[in-house]
Amino acid sequence: MLLVALSFAWSMPATAQIFKGPDSARQAQKAAKKEQKASNKAARKQQKAAKKYEKAQRKAAKRQHRA
Repeated sequence: MLLVALSFAWSMPATAQIFKGPDSARQAQKAAKKEQKASNKAARKQQKAAKKYEKAQRKAAKRQHRA
């Protein structure tokens, strides 16, 4: 099972790949932009989860205060 997890981890690129050829700079920029977009999306998702958690905490405190 560990072998499967390691092989999966090795197959995924960690950073933008370095390309060779005439349009390598363009491809590298596109890869970096795609990685940045994914990072921003993950950050937004995390912020949304944090807001949801804070709202739940406020609601619970309000309920406890009323009781």
